[in-house]
Amino acid sequence: MTATTADASGAPEKKRGFSLPSAYTILFILIVIVAILTWIIPAGAYQLDADGSPVPGTYHQVEQNPARIIVDSLLAPIQGMYGIEGADGSISVYNSGELFGAIDVALFILVIGGFLGVTMQTGAIQAGIGRVVQRLRGREQRMIPILMALFALGGTTFGMAEESLAFYLLIVTVMIAAGYDALTGAAMILLGAGIGVLGSTINPFATRIASGFAGTSISTGLVARIVILVVGTAAGIWWVSRYAGRVHRDPSTSLIAADREANIEHFKADASDAAATADLTSTHKVVLAAFFLAFVTMIVGVIPWSDLGIYRIPTHFWWFAEMTASFLFFSIVIGFLARMSEGRFTSSFVDGARDLLGVALIIGIARGVTVVMNNGQITDTVLNSAEQALANLGGVAFINIMYGLFLPLSFLIPSSSGLATVAMPIMAPLASFANVPPDAIVTAYQTANGLVNLITPTSAVVMGGLAIARVPYGTWIRFVLPLLAILAVISMVVLSVVVIVKA
Repeated sequence: MTATTADASGAPEKKRGFSLPSAYTILFILIVIVAILTWIIPAGAYQLDADGSPVPGTYHQVEQNPARIIVDSLLAPIQGMYGIEGADGSISVYNSGELFGAIDVALFILVIGGFLGVTMQTGAIQAGIGRVVQRLRGREQRMIPILMALFALGGTTFGMAEESLAFYLLIVTVMIAAGYDALTGAAMILLGAGIGVLGSTINPFATRIASGFAGTSISTGLVARIVILVVGTAAGIWWVSRYAGRVHRDPSTSLIAADREANIEHFKADASDAAATADLTSTHKVVLAAFFLAFVTMIVGVIPWSDLGIYRIPTHFWWFAEMTASFLFFSIVIGFLARMSEGRFTSSFVDGARDLLGVALIIGIARGVTVVMNNGQITDTVLNSAEQALANLGGVAFINIMYGLFLPLSFLIPSSSGLATVAMPIMAPLASFANVPPDAIVTAYQTANGLVNLITPTSAVVMGGLAIARVPYGTWIRFVLPLLAILAVISMVVLSVVVIVKA
């Protein structure tokens, strides 16, 4: 994710004063710090079980193997991409029991980017949202739950984020014209898609990557994530509807009442353009069907149906290679359905992949942290220290502490993919020490990361969307903070129930 803000026209705006460095810089600094720590922290190892997971109580110290601080720090992201660890080129099989570098994840992300680029180029998603807006003219109060549910669906399936920026002008314009304010329109989009990401079910950029690094299936823990998605989205709809109703009855209660006339004048010129985007053709409908079929196919491919006692559906045990090929296939299908020329298809696919190139690079750099820790044999020492600290905690206390730890980590590393790559290889093994299922750690990570990404000032989605809607960042924080507390409680309650049920 980028870390720029934008002015009201959407152009980047220079920041003044102190600002956090980018996720790339933070992660590389972290690699160097970890390399230094390999000279300080004693090396150690656990005995591993048949699945390659550490066996509690078997930690023992081994010979120190400190990193070459400069050389190994530079090599770490490259070794992490290939799944190679150690100066001798040895392959790591830690935790998941199989080779799992970052190159397959990075390639998967690039292809997903191409898939989204081709789909967005057809205009099908934009037209679908536009048609909903057009159909609900005069009934804008109903637009809030319907559109927020649609954006949540986008967030939970494909991690809808930057794609949502295209809808701010349309929806804010319509809501202002209906007697609401710009904050209502911005909240519908930002909270709708954001809560969808917080409650990710099959989001490939969060749940899929985290599950892979945690050595668990994306289908494990799905019920809990669906509960968080549904209850969280309902809470968001209630919060926005409550505010919108108050503003509609009395415009002076708007948090941006002072800018009301200026916003009406600013967005008035865009009303006709907004209405024109609602032309949903038969081609758009077919493309949308293929788009969602791609995610249904992924679900069918990755879920171990036989383990669930379901034998009518064959179990394929898909991993990243198969999923990557599947999304590549559906990209081509959508290109054909939209009757794209070869040039338009390839340029759309490459442009979409280019948009997510930064995410792919973050994963490689983040994986480098684990490489340095494993090469220096301090990973198990860190795990042992955590095991001792958490030894007397019950599962409920453990999972809520994990949730709390992921909150500040998400401020430092707002990229969901980058945080999953850094944290899961370390946090997931801790689950076995507290008799907590690893899928609960995945859910704790994604809900905490999703919560923070609703307000983090380093997110182009937050800052860019608010800038387009002309909503000050401070006003947004004032509006959304109570809802964040509600969403945090929902997440922690569901996590606690999961641990109790699976104990």
